[in-house]
Amino acid sequence: MRAARLHEYTDEMGDALSIDDVDRPEATEGDHVVVEIEGAGWCQTDNHVIEGMWEEQMNQSLPMTLGHENAGVVAETGEDVTVVSEGDAVLCHPAMTCGVCRGCRRGQDMHCENLVFPGLSTDGGFAEYLLTNERAVVPLPDGVDLTEIAPHADAGITAYHAVKKAARELNPGEHAVVVGVGGLGHIGLQALRAMSAAEITAVDVKDEALKLAHDLGAHHTLNSRDEDVADEVDALTDGSGVEQILDFVGADETLDYAPNLLAAGGDHHVVGYGGHVHEPAQALVNGDFDYRGTLVGTYPELQELVALVAAGDVELRTSRYELDEINDVAEELERGEIEGRAVITP
Repeated sequence: MRAARLHEYTDEMGDALSIDDVDRPEATEGDHVVVEIEGAGWCQTDNHVIEGMWEEQMNQSLPMTLGHENAGVVAETGEDVTVVSEGDAVLCHPAMTCGVCRGCRRGQDMHCENLVFPGLSTDGGFAEYLLTNERAVVPLPDGVDLTEIAPHADAGITAYHAVKKAARELNPGEHAVVVGVGGLGHIGLQALRAMSAAEITAVDVKDEALKLAHDLGAHHTLNSRDEDVADEVDALTDGSGVEQILDFVGADETLDYAPNLLAAGGDHHVVGYGGHVHEPAQALVNGDFDYRGTLVGTYPELQELVALVAAGDVELRTSRYELDEINDVAEELERGEIEGRAVITP
C-alpha cells in the first residue's frame, strides 16, 4: 500500500514526507481493527512531529507514517472484536488504549499507561490502511461523509474537551473568549454556542477568520493586530472580565491574556501550544485564576461530539488533498494559508 512516511526530522516542509510502498497492516491480535482510510486530517501537530518536537515524548522510531485524525471503513478485525464488523464506517479515537491500567479505569484515555498513538508513536493514517484497536473505533451512522468527519478525531475532540470543561463553569450571560478561529477554534466556538448560554468574543489576527467566527455565532469579534484586546474586553464586560478563555493558539502573546482578561476565579484553557506562561506567582494569587491544559479527550467525548455533528450543531470547514499533495499541505499550514482543516484522501 502507499503511505506518507517521515524518514528524518526537518524544518523544511516542502519535501518532509515521501510516498513509499509498504506492507498493508494485518489484524494479528484479538482486538485489532484494520481500517481502510477514507480521510485523514492534517494537524499542526504533524508539522511539530516533522520538526522533531515529539521525538522524546513519544519515543518515535523512524521511518514512520504520520496521520492521527482518521476515518474509514473496517477492512479486517481480530477474532475478539465485537463492536464493529467488516464494512462498518468508523471514526478512530487517536489513542489505542489498554482498558485495564489506572488511567483507563478512571476514564482518562489520554493517560493510559500503555498508550499507543498512531501517527505519533506508530504508523498512522496518511496511508491506504491503518492498524488500530477495538477500543479506539467509534461506529458512525449511515450517510456520514468519512472524509469530512475525519478531523474530529483530534481537532474536534480536543476542542470539545476544552469547551466541555469551560461550559461547566459558565452561567447564562457570562462571558467567554475564543482565541484563534482556525482549525480547532472554529470547532470550539460552535461547541461553545451549543453547550452554553455564554456571550462569546472571538479574537484572531485575520479578518477572514473573524468573519467566519461571526458567521458561526460569535457575539463580538476582535482583531488583536488592530485593537487592544484587554481594553475592548474591559468595555464589553463593564470591567468585570470574562469567566473563561479558550486559547487555541497558545503563543506567548495569547497566554499573557489571563491576568488582563479573566474575572477572579476564571480559567485560561490552553489548547494550542508552542508558547510559554510567563506570569508572576502573585498574578495567579491575586486573580485566583487557573491555566488548564487540554490533551485531546476521551472516547465518550468523541461519541458526544459525533452526536453534535449529527444534530447539525457543529460543522467542519475542510479542504481536500490527494496523498501526493501532502507536502504542499504541510507548507501551506506552516504559512497559515489553510482555513479550517485540511484532509488527505489516500
